Amino acid sequence: MRYFKQLQRTFANKKSIMLENIYLENVLCLDIETVPQYKRYDDCPDEFKGLWARKANQLRKNEGESDEMLYKRAGIYAEFGKIICISIGIIQFTNHLRSFNLKSFFNNDEVSLLKEFKEYLNELEISTILCAHNGKEFDFPFISRRMIVNEISLPNILNNHGKKPLEIQHLDTMELWKFGDYKNYTPLNLLALILGINSPKEDIDGSMVADVYYYDNDLLRIVEYCQRDVITVMQIVLRFRNEEILSNNEIILPYLNKLNPVL
Repeated sequence: MRYFKQLQRTFANKKSIMLENIYLENVLCLDIETVPQYKRYDDCPDEFKGLWARKANQLRKNEGESDEMLYKRAGIYAEFGKIICISIGIIQFTNHLRSFNLKSFFNNDEVSLLKEFKEYLNELEISTILCAHNGKEFDFPFISRRMIVNEISLPNILNNHGKKPLEIQHLDTMELWKFGDYKNYTPLNLLALILGINSPKEDIDGSMVADVYYYDNDLLRIVEYCQRDVITVMQIVLRFRNEEILSNNEIILPYLNKLNPVL
């Protein structure tokens, strides 16, 4: 109850959720990377295959696409995929100098990853706002669903049940770009291009993540890709606010340790 009373005071004035009135230090940008739960379609249990077949029927555009061919897309569905990386970034001001500090949660064990991320979220200030591109349709619900699947209780910032719209601390750069046009979908790299921001897809793109993870055993490459997306999300927020985008010197990257290969 104390949490919701504080939150209501934070967002009591509708102007407080307008982008130009949000304190940048409160905006936590994030991005997630996901893969199918199983490396190969043949590795899936029979019951899992049957349920995937139903989903594949909805996705199939021509008869030549088998359930196995479509399985490479399983990673974008929380029921059939899992999270391997969550990267975050937040702006800080020290002696009037701006910096954008990045951190990544990554692990071959999804449960460990999600528990660590939850602990981090629970330590955030109540005024923190989660921000992602297409976050309301993908990142935020995907994280929440995978936490529930793995028997992890939701942190308050992800638990929207019973909350009023002004109490939900989520910001979506794609939603901002829509300006009310719900038919429109603009991918992150396209929005970055037209806004004059360096593309985050320098090395790999989302369609390559599963292969890089399962066949190249290179999770760190995926983490770096995820971090570039987080940087791009913050750059877009700055452009929406008509502020100067981040320079390379202002971006603080974390040190990444090597991981054990994926089995």
